[in-house]
Amino acid sequence: MKCYGLIGFPLTHSFSQKYFTDKFEREGILHCSYSNYPIENIGLLRNLIDSHENLAGLNVTIPYKEQVIPYLDEVDENIPLIGAVNTLKITRQGGKVHLKGYNTDVYGFSASLKPFLKEHYQKALILGTGGASKAAAFVLAGLGFEITWVSRNPRNEKQISYARLTPELVAGARVIVNTSPLGMYPDTGSYPDIPYEAITPDHVLFDLIYNPPETKFMAFGRQQGAKVINGLKMLHLQAERSWKIWNSEC
Repeated sequence: MKCYGLIGFPLTHSFSQKYFTDKFEREGILHCSYSNYPIENIGLLRNLIDSHENLAGLNVTIPYKEQVIPYLDEVDENIPLIGAVNTLKITRQGGKVHLKGYNTDVYGFSASLKPFLKEHYQKALILGTGGASKAAAFVLAGLGFEITWVSRNPRNEKQISYARLTPELVAGARVIVNTSPLGMYPDTGSYPDIPYEAITPDHVLFDLIYNPPETKFMAFGRQQGAKVINGLKMLHLQAERSWKIWNSEC
């Protein structure tokens, strides 16, 4: 039996376990299982792997996408530029465990966003500065976007507070990505505090949240005529890319 799973804390509403369980049943994939492993701190990672000898791969979610990196033996070539990991491949040889980190969020975000982009889009806002925001920033920077990060607690000159986010900045940034948990179930009444009146039909609002299917952030954008995207397709794409990594020779 090959085992896979998800680490994070807490894991009360996990997409991954149902997705992979359904995938195994639908595709007739035998002798595989997927479980949640809610570890209270990332220092417990090695103990988890040592105590589950059949673990072959893990997904990583909040709050460990950045914290996990020092615990790895190897990372994919882009990880130093991205700064976050959401997939671990576990190999065992001669009694030794080798952990390699990847970021499949980059692929999922890029493939989900690109169909909505126009050539004249040049500026983007990223709401939130956690691990998921790193993948969005990596993709947008690679596409030539000028990025402004919006944070409750700005830590450098590239980040601004929500209080400093003016209607002019919102109007000029045609792509706005919410990477914060604001609006996620069960706190569906919350939303990023931005000047929604400055959003236009030429805007794209991408919310990495998938539950609920439409957040307040998306609803306010839709009311202004903007195109809105939730995180479900991104999750499907990154999950399938994780599966490929776990079952390849890389």
